[in-house]
Amino acid sequence: MILRSLHIIFSFFLIFSISGQSAYAFMVKDTVFITDFGAVPDSRLNATQAVIRAMDAFTGKKDIVLFFPKGRYDFWPHHCIEKDYYESNTTDNNPKRLAVFIYEKENLTIDCGGSEFVFHDRMQPFTVDHSSNITIRNVSVDWDIPLTAQAEVINVTNDYIDLRINIIESPFIIEYGKLVFVGEGWKSRWNGVMEFDRNTRLIPPETGDDPCLGHSWQKYTASDPGNGLVRLTYPFSRKPAIGNYLVLRHSERDHAGIFICNSKNVILEDLNIYHTAGLGVLAQYAENLSYRNVKVVPNPAKNRYLSGHDDGFHFSNCRGMIQIDSCEFAALMDDPINVHGTSVRILEKTGPDKLRCKFMHHQSQGMEWGFKGDKVGFIENENMSTVATGTLASFTRIDNELFDLAFTGPVPSSIEPGDALENLTWTPSVTISGSRFLSCRARGILISTPGKVVIEKNTFESSGSAILIAGDANYWYESGGVTDVLIKNNRFLDPCMSSMYQFCDGIISIYPEIPKPEAGKPFHKNIRIEDNEFHPFDYPLLYAMSVEGISFTGNSIILSSMFKPFHKRKSGLTFDACTGVNIRGNKFTGEVRGKTVELLNMKKSSVSLSKDDPYKSAR
Repeated sequence: MILRSLHIIFSFFLIFSISGQSAYAFMVKDTVFITDFGAVPDSRLNATQAVIRAMDAFTGKKDIVLFFPKGRYDFWPHHCIEKDYYESNTTDNNPKRLAVFIYEKENLTIDCGGSEFVFHDRMQPFTVDHSSNITIRNVSVDWDIPLTAQAEVINVTNDYIDLRINIIESPFIIEYGKLVFVGEGWKSRWNGVMEFDRNTRLIPPETGDDPCLGHSWQKYTASDPGNGLVRLTYPFSRKPAIGNYLVLRHSERDHAGIFICNSKNVILEDLNIYHTAGLGVLAQYAENLSYRNVKVVPNPAKNRYLSGHDDGFHFSNCRGMIQIDSCEFAALMDDPINVHGTSVRILEKTGPDKLRCKFMHHQSQGMEWGFKGDKVGFIENENMSTVATGTLASFTRIDNELFDLAFTGPVPSSIEPGDALENLTWTPSVTISGSRFLSCRARGILISTPGKVVIEKNTFESSGSAILIAGDANYWYESGGVTDVLIKNNRFLDPCMSSMYQFCDGIISIYPEIPKPEAGKPFHKNIRIEDNEFHPFDYPLLYAMSVEGISFTGNSIILSSMFKPFHKRKSGLTFDACTGVNIRGNKFTGEVRGKTVELLNMKKSSVSLSKDDPYKSAR
């Protein structure tokens, strides 16, 4: 057995040497083949048990490479590990069914050798929990029967629309006149829709969250006219173009593609995430994460226009450094990248140093909000200002919604029920570079963290705002006033802001949800937008609310004629309750729309506008 293992490893080194790929990483770690644990590539046999056996064999061991010889590996929920997880921005359908479960492991590399991992039913492909120094590389993730569907538009009339659906990939039934998709152990009614242009793969302008079939579209009646078609009968107020594709949303976002929690030093590289039923990669209470050449895009081999059901990368309550390099996103049904914390509401003071609190968003309930020693910000609700900070002594769960907090000192006297808290310890620094943000439902990057943020050398074609810097303790309860953001050397192309979504008031939109913004009490600070290239077809380029210290300098604005203008805002740059605004060194190409700077709820003296700059004050 020892000789056989040595022979396999030697052969493996030889193969990699011949192919010109470095084998150095394998020379310093023990390489173990998944086939030694019973997995059979290209067989459609369930690989789940083989992975479980491999992980059990690694208990207490370090410096292991688990290698999958290239092929297709199928994962079925039978015999998989099941575990309850309360995952941020995810529906709590528990237990989660886990395919590759990495728990309490150190210095482990999962090298999938360029394989396809194909999942069946509702499963979480990868879970990394209480582990450190973990690398996952060289794999594609997909479903034979995806948990979102698509349909080609075949015929459009005033009374009905005919669609063609691939019944092998997305089997369906018509139940009480409604389209219902059925899969391996599930049934799910169609509840949302987005249109994609057949040739450009862009979301058509002005569709966005104003449904592409118009309002009240769900009053349709479905029927089967034969020839593989589905007929939707209803006088739709907006009609899609013949030949375009509709992404038909159904099912719950009840698991992530890759879930990383209570872990640190995790690397993802050379991955294709072609589909998930929820967030593509979700990290919460994780530290030091690096994603390189990770693509969350449709599977080109299957002519798909759909990719993930929701966000591409989602980071909730993380810390340390997040590095995203050379990644790509397309056809997602929510934002490619979202980085935020979780605000919670104060219900009552239960003692001079104690508070009872509540998770306000249903998809944050059940999480551990804080740990002993964490730094906490006390937030006044109406203007969202942090009035003081404290140190957490204990977190005590009452149920999935309510919990008690004790602090090492007294709670500020000005803090009252209805105000909010933010955990300032679990806030990361973020670098996003060299990545492509193609047409997806909603925005490109959402960023809400007080850590250092660098967004550079990226390309954006998002159908909404390319970058949204938000933060609130009133609606989504996603916290994180920024303090140091550099947006530099990016290209913002024509499709940006071609449809409307929540908080999208500019190609770059800085829009914290503040009931009563005050210029003297800024929520965000120190944002620099430098040396970028914008191709706006419409007026609003930058909208900024409640920022102290914001500069817009050295940017090139090049008129686009790709779409017709439709936005109500007619200024290129709008500042609301801001101070320390600096505008200089920008240049226009063509008759750029929105050459004025609009000021709201602030003094003109708060703005430094260079005389040589093409932007001019609106008043």
